[in-house]
Amino acid sequence: MPELPEVETTVRGLAPVLEGERIARVEVRRADMRKPFPEGLGQRLTGARVTRLWRRAKYGLIDTDRGDTMIFHLGMSGSWRVDPEDIGKHDHLVIETGAGRRLALNDPRRFGFVDLEPTEGLEDYEGFVGMGPEPLPSVDAAALKARLAGKATAIKLALLDQRVIAGLGNIYVCEALWRSRIAPGRKAGGIGAGRLEMLAQAIPAVLEEAIAAGGSSLRDYAQPNGELGYFSKSFDVYGREGEPCRRGCGTVRRRVQGGRSTFYCPTCQR
Repeated sequence: MPELPEVETTVRGLAPVLEGERIARVEVRRADMRKPFPEGLGQRLTGARVTRLWRRAKYGLIDTDRGDTMIFHLGMSGSWRVDPEDIGKHDHLVIETGAGRRLALNDPRRFGFVDLEPTEGLEDYEGFVGMGPEPLPSVDAAALKARLAGKATAIKLALLDQRVIAGLGNIYVCEALWRSRIAPGRKAGGIGAGRLEMLAQAIPAVLEEAIAAGGSSLRDYAQPNGELGYFSKSFDVYGREGEPCRRGCGTVRRRVQGGRSTFYCPTCQR
């Protein structure tokens, strides 16, 4: 599914098209995706001016001057298409601006969704309650240590807990743990301060590099301009089972944790 870098790339791609523009037309082309589209979505958005585009964890947010925020989640295969020549069967929401630009939310598998909430009090939105801090632009090592204190769960699973750090997903947790030389099965509460400092630096670094590369093209993800992200070509461990560790010390292995594949080097990750 699109992870934080893919959502950030999407938001940055939409901003030049939407930010400051008035929404001239909204077409909801089906009743639902993962859940029903908000009642009155078109009426509440039509005529509104977009004031800000931003991201919270893996959610994209579009603020308007009517005090509403449209929240979108890309699910497993969702993406926004900018100025598509044709609107197809998988384009479930179409937005047109007063400047004549058109955006289509495309989601073949329909695991994504759209919500519309008051901007004021957005922290109380059901998806954000209890969510941890953002990993960008930096991660506070001391605060991370405090959130992990006493946790017997594996560090890989702890980092996927959105209450610890918001927005981290499977791919980038694997990559950050490799960079910080931490074994994915280590108890989260038993990792020393030095290793946690390395981890706190690795997390934003790998995310920023992925964003700069346009994300990772897994399954159907593409940027709003239609280009495919290429960070997957730089993976150090993810998807590299049986290949040599880039440190030249061992072979990348795969194991399953919490129902998800974990890729790691058993030699250099301790």
